[in-house]
Amino acid sequence: MKIKRHAAFVSLLAAGTLALSACGTDQNAPQDTGQAAAPTGSADVECGGKENLVAEGSSAQKGAMDVFSQAYNQRCEGQRLAYTASGSGNGVKQFIGGQVDIGGSDSPLSEEKGEVAKAAERCQGNPAWNLPMVFGPVAVAYHLEGVDSLVLTPELVAKIFNGGITNWNDPAIAAVNPGTTLPDKKITVFYRGDESGTTDNFQKYLSAAAGDVWTQGDGKTFHGGVGEGKDKSAGVADAVGGVDGGITYVEWSFAQDKGLSIARLDSGAGPVELTAETASNALKHPTIEGEGNDLRLDLDALYASKEPNSYPLLLATYEIVCSAGYDPETAKAVKAFLTVAATDAQANLEPAGYIPVPQEFQDRLLTAIKAIS
Repeated sequence: MKIKRHAAFVSLLAAGTLALSACGTDQNAPQDTGQAAAPTGSADVECGGKENLVAEGSSAQKGAMDVFSQAYNQRCEGQRLAYTASGSGNGVKQFIGGQVDIGGSDSPLSEEKGEVAKAAERCQGNPAWNLPMVFGPVAVAYHLEGVDSLVLTPELVAKIFNGGITNWNDPAIAAVNPGTTLPDKKITVFYRGDESGTTDNFQKYLSAAAGDVWTQGDGKTFHGGVGEGKDKSAGVADAVGGVDGGITYVEWSFAQDKGLSIARLDSGAGPVELTAETASNALKHPTIEGEGNDLRLDLDALYASKEPNSYPLLLATYEIVCSAGYDPETAKAVKAFLTVAATDAQANLEPAGYIPVPQEFQDRLLTAIKAIS
């Protein structure tokens, strides 16, 4: 399916949409995707309550929150949500401090850091819930003259990014690419030189899917020990595009926009191309660590998944909300906004570089949203 670029989204994204500025990423809209199965388009929404909701946090979801806010204003005339992309840490801090109605974070509340207890205190003694509402795929993008199709396993990706494999015609790469002539060319690794949520998720993926090979751990700083660092997603994408033999990890849209080739990942059930459909398939049966309506995901299980036709390398961003404890006007508006975000707004996520939630997961989200009091 060809996705048409909308001018409104382009201007948003050019200004930093889907940028993990606190996490060090930025984003543009993808050009060409496979079509994901669309979730239910709408649901009953009880508009009203607080007219101007306030939210803050992860820059990764800025573009999606713009989409959500527009759909909310259209569905509930006169009601708005203002979102400040100040980074996940600030989103959690401002939510705990009662300064915002919704916190945005690319990590759930941490019990070890005391965030779970502090958030419950803010919510008048009620638990806060982590609701994953925004998902975006990460591409293993490369530029290799004469090689437009390439298969990599998680182990091979790990070895490339930790220096275990340094040449494109390495026998291990050739073994999973029969019939492909690989050049005798040095692999040039580019990584995010700034702190990046994309780096964190990429390294978590390698730890989960290729833990025997990737022992460097995770975090927002790249630990592979090889390659050249570049600032932001545009930096690594531009660098790969200018070097024959280059490779990086980058948000899907940047690989599309720069005309980079994207490796198919074989996690054990055959090579999987990155499309909206295969990324959405990874979310159909998520493992949830949280209890009840706290939908905290087990990303290790997602990243280590070997499901066929499923692309597991995704970013997930949470909306942090009170399960109860809002004043009635705020609770009503929060529920209306989240319901619209999970339904009406889903149709406009793909042009902005995100993956609509599949029906199966949407049902879980709507159940949790309805339970907010």
